[in-house]
Amino acid sequence: MGLVHVPMVVKGRGGRSRTVKMLVDSGAAWSLLPEADWRALGLKPERTYQLSLADGTTIERKVSDCRFCYQGVEAPSPVILGEHEDVALLGVVTLESLALVLNPFDRTLHPMRLLLMQLRGGPSVSAAPLP
Repeated sequence: MGLVHVPMVVKGRGGRSRTVKMLVDSGAAWSLLPEADWRALGLKPERTYQLSLADGTTIERKVSDCRFCYQGVEAPSPVILGEHEDVALLGVVTLESLALVLNPFDRTLHPMRLLLMQLRGGPSVSAAPLP
């Protein structure tokens, strides 16, 4: 199938931004920025999580929040603060925040078809009061 990389504008504190070549990883929930990138953006660790690698190894990494921008669409998303040798990854939470999907055939990002269901004229549903 092949790897898919996209240029993503990432915005941090104080208006700092940079374009990062990110690997689209449909198996990753959150995006990851290598240390040089998140430090240049002025991101600070806000919380720590345990993460499982593909081989089953568990590691701890710091997480922050930043803004991602792709072709004029901008949205916030959590980001794992990677180490020096880590690869920049674009995870599905960020893709969904930007309302983007990966077309695996031509290996490009496209706007997501957003669906909203609205109930009209159906039976009324009321919640039972809590004890």
